[in-house]
Amino acid sequence: MDKKYDHKIQEPKIQKKWEDSGVFKGKIEPEKKPFTIVLPPPNANGKLHTGHVLMLAIEDILIRWKKMSGYSTLWLPGTDHAGFETQVVFEKSLKEKGKSRFDFDRDSLYKEIWNFVEENKGVIQNQMKRMGPGLDWSRYTYTLDESVVKTVTSTFQKMLSEGLIYRDDYIVNYCPKCGTTFADLEIKHKDKISNLYYIKYGPLVVATTRPETKFGDVALAVNPDDERYKQYIGKEIEYEDPLGKFSIPVIGDKYVDMSFGTGVLKITPAHDKNDYEIGLKHKLPIVSVIGFDGKMNENAGKYAGMEVLVAREEVVKDLQEMGMIEKIDNNYANSITVCYKGGHEIEPMVLPNWFIKVDSLKKPALDAVLKGDVKIYPKWRQITYTRWMEEMRDWPISRQIVWGIRIPIWYDVNENPEIQVTFIDSHGERITGKIKDLLNKYSFEEIKNGLQNLIAPKDAKYRAEPAGGLSPEEARLLQETDTFDTWFSSGHWPIATLRYPDSEDFKYFYPTSVMETGWEIIRFWVSRMIMFGIYLTGKPPFKDVYLHGLVRALDGKKMSKSLGNVIDPLDYIGEYGADALRMGLISGTANGKDFAFPKDKVIAYRNFANKLWNMARFMLMMMGDFEESVSFNYFDKDKKDLSDVDNELLEGLRKLISNVNANLERFRFSDASDLIYQFMWHEIADNYIEHVKSLSGEEKITSLSVLRYVYVTGLKLLHPFMPFVTESIWENIPKFEGEEELLISSSWPEK
Repeated sequence: MDKKYDHKIQEPKIQKKWEDSGVFKGKIEPEKKPFTIVLPPPNANGKLHTGHVLMLAIEDILIRWKKMSGYSTLWLPGTDHAGFETQVVFEKSLKEKGKSRFDFDRDSLYKEIWNFVEENKGVIQNQMKRMGPGLDWSRYTYTLDESVVKTVTSTFQKMLSEGLIYRDDYIVNYCPKCGTTFADLEIKHKDKISNLYYIKYGPLVVATTRPETKFGDVALAVNPDDERYKQYIGKEIEYEDPLGKFSIPVIGDKYVDMSFGTGVLKITPAHDKNDYEIGLKHKLPIVSVIGFDGKMNENAGKYAGMEVLVAREEVVKDLQEMGMIEKIDNNYANSITVCYKGGHEIEPMVLPNWFIKVDSLKKPALDAVLKGDVKIYPKWRQITYTRWMEEMRDWPISRQIVWGIRIPIWYDVNENPEIQVTFIDSHGERITGKIKDLLNKYSFEEIKNGLQNLIAPKDAKYRAEPAGGLSPEEARLLQETDTFDTWFSSGHWPIATLRYPDSEDFKYFYPTSVMETGWEIIRFWVSRMIMFGIYLTGKPPFKDVYLHGLVRALDGKKMSKSLGNVIDPLDYIGEYGADALRMGLISGTANGKDFAFPKDKVIAYRNFANKLWNMARFMLMMMGDFEESVSFNYFDKDKKDLSDVDNELLEGLRKLISNVNANLERFRFSDASDLIYQFMWHEIADNYIEHVKSLSGEEKITSLSVLRYVYVTGLKLLHPFMPFVTESIWENIPKFEGEEELLISSSWPEK
C-alpha cells in the first residue's frame, strides 16, 4: 500500500477499473427490485459546474447504496440539446467569423449547429466521469436521438388528434427590421431619454411613452388600494381620440405602480409583455395595431401604413389639437429593448403559437402529489409545486428558433396565401414577405430551399403529415419552422430514455425511483414530466422527487462571470480530489436549501481521505506483526473473548448503520455523511486504534479482527459518498473467502 494517498493517481485508475468491470451496467433481473434514476441531462455543449457536481454526488450516493443493498440498479445518463442556449453559444462562434444565423437558410443552420455540438459533445461526458458516477454509459441518450424525437412528435400528434393542441396568439420579442423573433437572452436594454405623454381618457389621465398603441388599448388599470381611483374599478368610462368616441373598462390590479405617472395604466396586451399577462389574468381581448412589417395596421385607422415613429408624431399632433394631452415630460429616462443583431427597437408582438390545453393534464399530476403517489423532498418544497399546478394556464410549446425538435406540421401555400416567409434567394439575399406576393417573383422551390422562418396566420389550415395525401406536383407544402419548447421535449425524459412503450427496459425499470434535480425547475420540468408520464402511461414517472439547493459563490451570491465569482469544480477536483469535492458539497447541503460553496469543507474532506488511507496502512501494519496463518476475520472469533471496549464499538457501529439508513431513506445526505465521518475519525481512529495499540497477544489479534470488521463496514457505509478512496483502500486490503473484488459489489452492512 502506497505511503500516501494520491487522488491524481488513484481516481483515474479506479474509474477505469469500474468501467472495465461493467459493474454499473443495468441488468433486468426479475428476482430483484429495480431502482432507477434518469440523470437530468446537462447541456451537451456545456461544461461541468458546481450544480452538476452536487447532482451527480447525490444521485451516485443513492445508486451505490441501493446497488449494495441488493437492488437491480440503473442510472441512465444523457445530455440535452439545450435549444436556445446552444444556438446562442453557436452564434457567438459565428460572430467571431463575421457571420450570424441570418446568413443561413434553416436547414443549413441546423446542420452547422449539429456539427458544432458533435465536436464538443464529449467534453461534459468526460468531465462527469471524473466525478466517478456509477452511470450506465451504454444506455446514453441524447435529446435529439431519433428515438427521442419520435416519442416527442408522437405525443404531439396524439394530443393534436385528441383536441389538446391548438394555435393561439402569444407575445414575443419581434424585430420588424430583421423579420424574426428574439429570445429574452438575445435582446439588449438601452437607456434613452424619451417623451412621457399624459393622455386624457375621459376623467382619467394615463402617462405613456407609446401613444401610437392606444388604438390597441382594451382596458385601463389602477391599483385596487389607490384611493384616488377606487370608484372607477368595474366601470366603463367614455373617451375620445382621433378615431372617434369610445368606452373602455377600468380594472383593478396590484401590478399597477401607484407612484408612476398618474397611477393609471393603459392595457395594450398585443404590444407589451406585462400588459399581455394582465390581459390573460382578466380575460381581456388582444387587439394588434402594428404589423410584422413594423407599420401600423388596419386597426390604426387613418394611421395605417405609417412607420411606428411617424405614426407616434401624427397621433400626438392630432391629440394636442383635440386638447387630449394634459402635458408632456420631455426628459423621461427609460430603458428600451433592442435586438442584438442590428440594435433595432424590439416590438412586443403577438404571434400564433402552438398551445397545450392543460386542464385535463394538470389535475392528475396535482393529485399524484397530494395523494402521495409522488413524494417531494424536502416536504416544504411541495407548496411550490401545488401552487404552480393550481395556477397553471395553457402552455405555449412552440419557440421561434432552429435548434431543437421541429414541430411536425405542414402548410399548403395554395391554401394559406397570407403566410409570411423569410428566405435566402439564389443570390444570397434575405427576402421577407407574404407567400402570395413572393410567388410572383420566386419559384416555390427557391423559397423552400432558402427558407429561414415562416409565420402562419392563427387560422391557417395545416396538415399533420408531410404530404397529406397530395401528389408531389400538388404538394406545395412548407413545414412549420418553430421548434418545441425544450421543456416539452425534456418533459418526456423518463419515458424517452427507457424507450417507451415497448422496450424491456421500460417494462422493468418504469416508473423510475427518484427524480433528483434543482428546486428552481420544479415548475418547468418536474411538473411536465409528471403530466406526460401519467398522460402516456397512466403512472407518474417516478415515486420520489428530491430537490437540492443551489450552490452559490463563496460570498453566498449567485455565481456570475460578470462578478468574477464563478467556481470551476474541475480546479477543485484537480487540487483536492473528486471525493473531497463531493463530500464537501454533500456535507454543506442544508437539505434542499441554497448554500455558499464550502471550500473549507472540501479541504477538510481531502484531509479525511488521507486519514482513512493512513488508518488502513496502520491496521495492515499491525496485522503484519503476526504470522500469516493468523485469521483476522471477526466472524471466526469467539464473541466471548470480546472486551467491553470491543462491544461498545460494535454497538456504536450497529447504531451507525441504523441511523445512516434512516437518513438516506429521508434524503438527509448531510446528516448521514456527518455520522459516518464522526464515527470513522473519532470512534475508530481517535479511540479504538489507540486502544488496540496498547494490546498484545490473543487480545490484540481479537481486537484487530474487530477493527478490520468495523473499519471495512465503515468503508462500505462511506463508499457511496467517497467512492474513490474507499475503493482504493479496499483494493489494498487482503480479502477473506467470499469477499468481493470490488467494494461496490459488496453487500450493504446489516445491523
